[in-house]
This record gives sequence, C-alpha cells and structure tokens, in this order.
Amino acid sequence: MSAAPKFKNNVKISERHGAGEWKIEKLALAALMPLGLWALSTGFTLAGADYGAVLAWFGSTLNAGLLAVTAVVFCLFASLAWKVILEDYVPGPSRSSLILVSNLVFLVLAAASVFFIVRLALGSAPLPAGV
Repeated sequence: MSAAPKFKNNVKISERHGAGEWKIEKLALAALMPLGLWALSTGFTLAGADYGAVLAWFGSTLNAGLLAVTAVVFCLFASLAWKVILEDYVPGPSRSSLILVSNLVFLVLAAASVFFIVRLALGSAPLPAGV
C-alpha cells in the first residue's frame, strides 16, 4: 500500500526538486556572463604575448582566482545542463549512470583546471609534453 502523495501549494512535493537546480543553473549563468566576457577579453589581450607575460598574468592572485572561479562555475553549469539533456532525451535505466559519468567528468575537469591554474599562479612550469 503506497502512501498518498503530499502536496505543498497544490504541487506534489516530489515534483519540486527541479526548482533548486533551476535556480542554481540561473545563478551560475548570471555569474558566467561577466566572467566569460572577462576571460574572452583576457584571451585577446594575452594572444601573442610571450611566456613570461602570461606567467606574470597568472602570478596575479586576482587573475588566477577569477580564472579558477570561472572554470568551476562553468563546470557546474555544464554539469547541470548535461543532466537536463540526459534526463529529457535518454530513456531507461542507463540515464542515471550516464548522469553519474557526466558529473564525474565535469568534476575531474574542474579539479584539473584549478590544479593547473594554481600551478601556473605559483610559478611552476606546466607538465612536459606527452605527460
């Protein structure tokens, strides 16, 4: 015997979980707009610069911090967007495993981004080619 569904404001409670994800997605997008413009303008500014100038740019705590925040917020937004795509278009039980794989990919991408940004900000050389 199943329990009767619970309602709050005439909406089933089990159908309300998406509102929180929607708010996070919109906040992430709102943060990405100025951060994306900043990253784009920085990319144009540093295009053609020598390695020393780029390393000096990364040496600034503000630049490295903003770039790390941009990478993490982008990965959060992309993870939520892929979750919605997979929920809408992938049928059956494989959907939850694909969502898990997608979340892991974006988590690893965010962690690697922050790792290399911090590595450059501290003045360490990037990893050698082929590693």
